[in-house]
Amino acid sequence: KQASADCDLMPCINQENKMALHAWAKETGIDLVQVNGQRRYGGPPPGWVGNPPPAGTEVFIGKLPQDVYENVLIPLFQSVGKLYEFRLMMTFSGLNRGFAYAKYSNRRSAKEAIATFNNFEVRQGYTIVVCKSMEKRELSMDGLATSVGQQELEATLRRITEGVLSITLYTSPSQKQAQLAVLKYSSHQAAAMAKKTLMEGKWEVWVLLGLRLGVPKPAPPSLVLYNALDRLNALCQRQYLGTPLFLTKCIQANPNGWLRFWCQVVIPGCPVPFNGFTWVRPDGPGRSGHEEAKVAMALQHLLGAWSCGASSCGGSPG
Repeated sequence: KQASADCDLMPCINQENKMALHAWAKETGIDLVQVNGQRRYGGPPPGWVGNPPPAGTEVFIGKLPQDVYENVLIPLFQSVGKLYEFRLMMTFSGLNRGFAYAKYSNRRSAKEAIATFNNFEVRQGYTIVVCKSMEKRELSMDGLATSVGQQELEATLRRITEGVLSITLYTSPSQKQAQLAVLKYSSHQAAAMAKKTLMEGKWEVWVLLGLRLGVPKPAPPSLVLYNALDRLNALCQRQYLGTPLFLTKCIQANPNGWLRFWCQVVIPGCPVPFNGFTWVRPDGPGRSGHEEAKVAMALQHLLGAWSCGASSCGGSPG
């Protein structure tokens, strides 16, 4: 009955919090811009001079109450350092989606935010998760038709997504007579927006991939956005399952740079570990590929390739 009462009160509480947000924004003069499911402050903030902060300055914030907004979060996270950008993920109903990203002007402030606010009680009964954001700026599209050319693909993606830096095509390591494209974007945010656009299935992309009249529609190419570890950690924390542990072993290396890994994911709250194989391509010189393998396996969990539900993990339905 308590849960039912909370649900009944949510519209009223949410409206009060929205009014408080509007009053705060008017009083402070802070400009919040909502685009494609996320509301953003800064990037850059007023008065910023110079280049954006380097990698390692962004933190992931998870387990947020859905009716907490920037009037609470921005002052809180700005108390440990200057914010360059703050992004709150939003639903169509006006609630937040339970997570956000805060980008600081320097790495020291980001570390301070993690030390100060991880497991912080943002509201009575609500402790949040704060950890380092992966800040990856790449997507991969596997399963492209071999007839797709790099110039044509790049021209199409530049029309429908912003921030494309480069596109590289490889022979697919997992599918016969197919290609894999690695898409590099100018920022983590640009990559996230591109993923949303592509997952929605813009018609230009599917025509480019060879969908002609009379040709059966294949499954959409897989998209990988490298913030999966953040999301999986937050999900496990929210369900009180503990921190996932990864075991990885490289078992095959192709001449074109692709590595095949055996992986095992152990989540303390789940009695049965998950084992599987994945192909990855190291992100830069000197990289072993183990981190990329962890990301790939985390993404499989998040996409539902493996279910850790109420029956096996002791959680409650819904």
